[in-house]
Amino acid sequence: MPRPCKQRRICALPGCRRFGPREPASDAGSLVMTLDEYEALRLIDLEALSQEECAGRMGVARTTAQAIYNSARRKLANCLVHGRELRIEGGHYCLCGGGLPGCRASRCPHPGTFAPPAHTPPTERKQTMKIAVTYENGEIFQHFGHTQQFKLYTVENGQITGSRVVDTLGSGHGALAGFLQGLGVDTLLCGGIGGGARQALAQAGIQVYGGVQGRADMAVSDFLAGRLIFNPDELCDHHGEGHGEGHHCGEHGCGEHSCQG
Repeated sequence: MPRPCKQRRICALPGCRRFGPREPASDAGSLVMTLDEYEALRLIDLEALSQEECAGRMGVARTTAQAIYNSARRKLANCLVHGRELRIEGGHYCLCGGGLPGCRASRCPHPGTFAPPAHTPPTERKQTMKIAVTYENGEIFQHFGHTQQFKLYTVENGQITGSRVVDTLGSGHGALAGFLQGLGVDTLLCGGIGGGARQALAQAGIQVYGGVQGRADMAVSDFLAGRLIFNPDELCDHHGEGHGEGHHCGEHGCGEHSCQG
């Protein structure tokens, strides 16, 4: 069984996440460079680190850093040669707070600034709540619009009092917000999620925590303790080129891919 992807450490989010020609070819399409690929490119090409040093900064094996870097260079070349749009988003990463092992805080662009997002523990906000998690075989499923199951957790006074798995019965992107609203859900933990789905969920009064990885039960426990690592900007890349070059590690929890590092 393939090993789960290890989160790659990045020191900063890019200031600009979208590049391309002023008049792109109508059939050129766009490519997605993940944030960990962007980080490898920044460390090796801009900071002139070796691949081994890059691996240390990102917290991965050297061969993994090399693979990430090579993928980033191919995408960049593809965009330059063929006049395609480049978007920087998604990936399997955690944001560096400037003090993690292997991080040279003095060289971090913003040391101590980009710590994983935190949130107020639910016990300080409300006594009862219902949490939904995109679910597949115990893990958080990484594409909200294609999830076939949710695991629902009933929480009272900060403690889980019950849980159950429900099938979506074929509901797609547009119907899932109403589906969850009908179940009384007020909080959603998920992986990748599109902007339209976020808007629909917000209109349904459901708070979204995207970019969450790992075991569903552990994620809910971390959420209740106020230590959940999530990405408020996480977007789903499937609305671009599907499973082509725009697909990135973490789209399906790496259950179908032999990701290393």
